[in-house]
Amino acid sequence: MRLIDARTSGLKDEAMLRERARGRSAEAGAPFTSRSYSFPFALVAWHSSPVGVDIERVQPCDEAFADSIRTPAERAVGAPQGDPGRFFTSLWSSKEALSKALGDALSYDPRWLEGPGAWPDGRSGPWRAMTLEVGAGHVAWLCWRAHT
Repeated sequence: MRLIDARTSGLKDEAMLRERARGRSAEAGAPFTSRSYSFPFALVAWHSSPVGVDIERVQPCDEAFADSIRTPAERAVGAPQGDPGRFFTSLWSSKEALSKALGDALSYDPRWLEGPGAWPDGRSGPWRAMTLEVGAGHVAWLCWRAHT
């Protein structure tokens, strides 16, 4: 996996960042790749099994957004104290990375897809997940199918 930071890579705009990320994907030569962008960052992941990655800028989140992405069990748990914007942005990002790894991010309704953050030890069956440290203003997740 690679984190590309446009600020330190001499990339002046989002188009250049996307081009660099597509190039990294092609160079990897892996059967499975995933990319995500939130300027000034791009994440590129590759693996021999399905993989998904997502990066998001932390945004304030209202209850309507939170309910639009939480399962009934996640709604029952509620929001943690502290920074609900960061928590819900991270929940969204985890589900986006998982849905990409599952094959088609648009096919999965986040209200019925358990967030990987709740998986014990970042595992659910053959699936693995981890949060990535990318800076105070962003959250990112990586999900992949482990070799069995």
